[in-house]
Amino acid sequence: MSKRTVIVSGGMLEKDFALPIIKSEETEFVIGVDRGLKFLYDHEIKPDYIVGDFDSVPKGLVDYYREEADVPIREFNPVKDASDTEIALRLCIGLNRKEIWILGGTGNRIDHLWANIQCLQIALDAGADARILDSHNQIRLLDKGITLKREEAFGKYFSLFPMELPVDALSITGAKYPLKNHFLRPDDSLCVSNEFAEDEVTISFSFGKVILMETRD
Repeated sequence: MSKRTVIVSGGMLEKDFALPIIKSEETEFVIGVDRGLKFLYDHEIKPDYIVGDFDSVPKGLVDYYREEADVPIREFNPVKDASDTEIALRLCIGLNRKEIWILGGTGNRIDHLWANIQCLQIALDAGADARILDSHNQIRLLDKGITLKREEAFGKYFSLFPMELPVDALSITGAKYPLKNHFLRPDDSLCVSNEFAEDEVTISFSFGKVILMETRD
């Protein structure tokens, strides 16, 4: 089983949540993205790669990594066609990283969050397991069914949303609100805030892609 890569992006980074993930033995590779680089520097964590346009990072910090630390840097013009997180995710795919956790992908800017969710498609197309996490949310994109185990669940609740197109023949078993062969449209909020009723919840569908959000208060 491949060890995880952690992208530390420039959104909300909660020290007590993020540091145990970054320092875990399961984390093999760390990429600092723009303002996330300052979080890594402040906590004395050396990234394996640095990516971004660095428009929100003190110039001296980038100079430090460029001149004194042996870390590869990919710097981009702020006027570019992709977000820093997307560039980091594509770097992961190019390096054949198969398990990718994105920290700092949520925060005050909902437009940035939605862009990051859309970027999960890049990993899915490449056969990689990518997810966005903060202390209250875990977000994944699925193109096939999944079984969730209560003992391993990220949180008490889970919600499902279509990605781009409707989802056909969506069924949910083992949940407080089960479902059978439902046609889930983009304007359908039926699958928000479900819960475990049994030890395992099985989600299946025949067509489409599903955004799975596991959440806790």
